[in-house]
Amino acid sequence: MFRGVNPINLDAKGRLAVPARYRDMITEHCNGQMVATIDTEARCLLLYPLPEWEVIQAKIEALPSFNKAARRIQRLLIGHATDLELDANGRLLLPSSLREYAGLDKKLILLGQGRKFEIWSESHWNETRDEYLDETDSAELPAEMLDLSL
Repeated sequence: MFRGVNPINLDAKGRLAVPARYRDMITEHCNGQMVATIDTEARCLLLYPLPEWEVIQAKIEALPSFNKAARRIQRLLIGHATDLELDANGRLLLPSSLREYAGLDKKLILLGQGRKFEIWSESHWNETRDEYLDETDSAELPAEMLDLSL
């Protein structure tokens, strides 16, 4: 559904304009209802259409709360999950707590990841992307990726 690297700007009020090419899809799929939360592995945000998030939240809630790692994920992902609504101008208002976590300022990257987006500060994304490009070890790739021909 969502793919591509999209440079966008964050305005002074903390709003980001969703690129026009995604707006109709978002409106049709979830009536503009989105959920943003933190990524526990990188300083970026995850942005889901509400129906996609509800499936993930149900799986997270089903994890055993007495398991320390599961409880950590529950607290971080569900605890930071914030409902957002696409406004009439195609913008989403990101709460300051999420912006602070991801170090978001004026220049952002909206990174399509299939069923969700990632929201990165442009500088942090560029650094992370360059690190990924410098990695040459394929030992950690899942077996399914080794058979993929690009």
